[in-house]
Amino acid sequence: MSTIVSPFHIAIPVHNLEECRAFYKNSLNCEEGRSSDHWVDFNLFGHQLVIHYKPKTQEKLHANLVDGKNVPVPHYGVVLPWDVFETFSMQLKANNVEFVIEPYIRFEGQVGEQATMFFLDPAGNALEFKAFKDMSQLFAK
Repeated sequence: MSTIVSPFHIAIPVHNLEECRAFYKNSLNCEEGRSSDHWVDFNLFGHQLVIHYKPKTQEKLHANLVDGKNVPVPHYGVVLPWDVFETFSMQLKANNVEFVIEPYIRFEGQVGEQATMFFLDPAGNALEFKAFKDMSQLFAK
């Protein structure tokens, strides 16, 4: 695989377009791009996130046990620089975002040391943002 990093594109379902639009704009500070009455584009740290209206279902969020914590599956997010992660996590706390898993450090002092946090958007989509102490260890075993 190539080592060129290109922006990803991800489209996710939301059952309340306006509530989620406000969350991504105001709580996450994402810049809004194109939109229609059924979808909205956002700039999520240089990546294209699109929220698409989908009627609400009763489907429950699945979780897998990782480090003794229930990690929601599926989830998406961005690997951030360490200092950006710290600033972003403080911003989320200031915006009263409720965490599924509070920001913490995994593999401290080991290969792959990383900060991570999980939270849900208003539609129940799980987001994980993380940062590696040494970005060259992103795929280290």
